[in-house]
Amino acid sequence: RALAAETEDTKQSRMAALLERLHAKHNASRPWQETCKVVRQAMEKRGVMNAAGHQLLLTCLETLQRALKVSSLPSMTDRLESIARQNMLGSHLSPSGTECYITSDMFYVEVQLDTSGQLVDVKVAHQGENPTSCPELIQHLREKNFEEFSKHLKGLVDLYKLPGDNKLKTKMYIALQSLELDLTKMMHMFRLATNANTVETILHGSVGLLTARSGGHLVSLQCYVSPYDIFEEGTGTQLNLTDNNVPRSLGVSVSVTIEGTTAVYKLPIAPLITGSHPVDNKGLFWCPSAELVENQESQTPSFSTVTNSNCVDLPACFFLKMNRPMPFSLSFIQRIGNATSIPVFENSPSLSPLYQLIVQSQLQLLEEGSSTPPPSHNMHFYSVLPDQQHCYFLNGDAPVQDGRSLQGALVSKIPFRHPAQVPLLLDIIRHQAAYNTLIGSCVKRTSIKEDNAGLLQFEVCPLTDSSFSVSFQHPVNESLVCVVMEVIDSRQVSCKLYKGLSDALICTDEFITKVVQRCMSIPVTMRAIRRKAETIQADTPALSLIAQTVEIMVKNNLPPSGSP
Repeated sequence: RALAAETEDTKQSRMAALLERLHAKHNASRPWQETCKVVRQAMEKRGVMNAAGHQLLLTCLETLQRALKVSSLPSMTDRLESIARQNMLGSHLSPSGTECYITSDMFYVEVQLDTSGQLVDVKVAHQGENPTSCPELIQHLREKNFEEFSKHLKGLVDLYKLPGDNKLKTKMYIALQSLELDLTKMMHMFRLATNANTVETILHGSVGLLTARSGGHLVSLQCYVSPYDIFEEGTGTQLNLTDNNVPRSLGVSVSVTIEGTTAVYKLPIAPLITGSHPVDNKGLFWCPSAELVENQESQTPSFSTVTNSNCVDLPACFFLKMNRPMPFSLSFIQRIGNATSIPVFENSPSLSPLYQLIVQSQLQLLEEGSSTPPPSHNMHFYSVLPDQQHCYFLNGDAPVQDGRSLQGALVSKIPFRHPAQVPLLLDIIRHQAAYNTLIGSCVKRTSIKEDNAGLLQFEVCPLTDSSFSVSFQHPVNESLVCVVMEVIDSRQVSCKLYKGLSDALICTDEFITKVVQRCMSIPVTMRAIRRKAETIQADTPALSLIAQTVEIMVKNNLPPSGSP
């Protein structure tokens, strides 16, 4: 035991002596040249670094770069060069050191600075083009938002991830430019013909609301928003949306791009729209600022005939890329393929029950703004309304056709080859989005006890790829009633209430249709139906007596005739 104690004391004294020597060495002043010599000797002694070690070192350097404050010209140019390396791009400075060029074979970004490191301008130039200022990149660098600036560079790199040499890539870029010009003209033509505001353009424009390509952001077509998308969460006030302040993530939108394909397609290398023509002014849907407009003469732009002078064969295709993968039913996927004569998927997709896909998609959307995991649902969801509590069972496994449930798949991008195909594709996307919005309105993160008094039960069951039923107990009688909703297109939803002959009046089909088209929400509609039924019962106390009389007559095989 004494020996062990002595050994421990020896270790402690040796450790103390070593620390004392280290402190003494650290505190001693050392000339800068001697420090450089020691570092140089350590560098010469190091072994050959493997690829993993090299990447780890680069990662550490990038982390240090991000932690450093950018407050001078050298620190600004160092950060820009670091971002260029992260995106596998070249970079160099001008002789004055106030211009930083971030380069690739197909484009370059010119960042102009003053002698203090403050931003002057940011220009982007594609091959064969003059450099032009990019307001988005200017804003990001002025705010020192280097993460967003890096995302733009990645977008520019991804734009040219195309097959072939630089000459072929240039042709593909010209094809994309030509498509963008036609789509921009189509939106302006719709605006001139209809004088539509921002929300109306999103919902009904032939190409939706177009946001031009900027930096690494592709052209965006916003084509669908639900009524709840245009109200501020929490306060419930309507957002004052204009063309300049609509978030790219709002509702359903698609980006327009070109990508390489195994097949060869004839794509335009010049704008195809000829002349100037107004476009259709179709009926406005739920927009609160407009009345329904119908029976307008449908007119579309005139396109030049596809010839070898305005089109070329390329191993590429245009794509509409969804802002997030969207569930489509199998029949809608087939409609898209028929509209473009190009299959949506190169290989047959793995199908899943459509309602399951809609639920997963909606839960992912809800989780974006929440830190808590979603509760276990088993296709049961709860909705808490001001004066009612609902439980919804989404019976997506119910057989629809051939004894199978309604099937679908997630679609991330849609191929096409002509600008005239875009309006039809957007209408199909809007149609599916309207259906998904209604089913998704039942999906909540709320938890309520099953035995909660007053909890109203509803079952949502698919009937076709565009219709479904909502079954529930009659508000007055104990019988079962159901509402069948048919999503005709993104502008029209028709509703029909089915109840027993002896059941008390609830409300009219027109009332349900009006509510649905206003809110695009099943829970809000079910609440309105129940409240309407309560109002009718309060206004007409004799209804229950009439219902009893009709029930007796039906049992006696004496159907009422001519009686209201």
